[in-house]
Amino acid sequence: MPNSLTRRNMLKGTGAAMLAAAGAAALPAAPALAAQASTTTAPEPGESTRAQRLAWWQAARFGMFIHFGTYSVIGRHEWNMEEEAVPVVEYAPHAKEFHPHPGSQRAWAKLAKQAGMKYMVMTTKHHEGFCNFDTKLTDYNAVKQGPGRDLVREYVEAARAEGLRVGFYYSLMDWRHPDGAICATDEAARKRFVEYTHGLVRELMTNYGKIDILWYDVDWPLTPEGWESERMNKMVFELQPEIIVNNRNGLKGDFSTPEQHITAETGGRAWESCMTMNDSWGYQAGDDNWKSSKTIVRNIITCAKGGGNYLLNIGPKGDGSIPEESVHVLREVGEWLQVNDHTVRDTDICQPGSSVYANFTCRGKTLYMHVHYWPGEYVAISGLMTKVKSAMLVLTGQPINFVQDEFRVRFTGLPIEAPQYPVTTLEIECEDIPTQDTGFVRKNHLRPSV
Repeated sequence: MPNSLTRRNMLKGTGAAMLAAAGAAALPAAPALAAQASTTTAPEPGESTRAQRLAWWQAARFGMFIHFGTYSVIGRHEWNMEEEAVPVVEYAPHAKEFHPHPGSQRAWAKLAKQAGMKYMVMTTKHHEGFCNFDTKLTDYNAVKQGPGRDLVREYVEAARAEGLRVGFYYSLMDWRHPDGAICATDEAARKRFVEYTHGLVRELMTNYGKIDILWYDVDWPLTPEGWESERMNKMVFELQPEIIVNNRNGLKGDFSTPEQHITAETGGRAWESCMTMNDSWGYQAGDDNWKSSKTIVRNIITCAKGGGNYLLNIGPKGDGSIPEESVHVLREVGEWLQVNDHTVRDTDICQPGSSVYANFTCRGKTLYMHVHYWPGEYVAISGLMTKVKSAMLVLTGQPINFVQDEFRVRFTGLPIEAPQYPVTTLEIECEDIPTQDTGFVRKNHLRPSV
């Protein structure tokens, strides 16, 4: 998709325009669906066990997203089929050219662990309709096409071998299925397509042991009632009682999913920001706009500060190999986390956040100052509203001298050059839970007469 669009923008823009151009009418609700829609206050499936099921995930903080499918062979972005209007009969044969090397998914899992990630989420079916798993519902799957084997099973086994939690991505939208668009205006097509969709999800929830995450995507062109999302989630929780489910089948789900931006939820709502390492989810050969390890570490910190997770995508090539730029950057991130893991993992929501060269995370009365633009000799925090007891460099454990008055605290005697790449962290012990009020400084700082 264009870089300016997210999956959700597509629903509001392109998808809506397509339906309008076709003169589509709203899907008449069957009596059961109409009743379902009117019961807006009823608890969703899994609601009573949400906090318990989310506990491991909220502590994990950092995961790997993998977009892998026929588009990986083509190398022109995962939205190539729609963005270039490639007909199904022209696009589908690429599935025969899809030959990932056996063992490639073990390399993904090893890299994820090395990078400090705790879970993985892989595309089982993306918008193109190709199933990476062994299914009885379509021949357009990895066993019957080029790979000749179940790629989802290989992924599950690879993740478990590295001690990582297992997540499945599943796109509700399907550009290949004959009912994938007309289901919005044809009730018979809707029923067929919903049963097909539920059937694929049932296979995924049944055939691979314990699954930790179900990551729906793009509910175009139906409403949650049209997808029968409550019935679908009820089935999911019956088959996988400990799973967590996102919000992209139109229901609230267990967690929200801001895409390509970091926006913290409020009121204790769980959330996860998903991002690409360049500008593409699937492999795009010409996309060289790679994020640096500094950017990725800063994003992890920002997510942790707001109590959220960071799901970072790799787009393997058609042979299953990971672009070397991704490997290099993720190894640098992993090296940073080996030292600083405790400063972002299982931390609290952190109120301090105002600095031109640093960001902050907290655990209880401990404040972590993550300096990404190292100024040399000293760093300072404006408006810290609690007294500092001690400070040290996380990398070395070396104590840091500091001076504090009512407006600022200055940490002095620091090296001219940053002690750690890409971010150097100070651990600051406070007398109380740290808060910051730069407005207090602005209003009360002494202003000599002119």
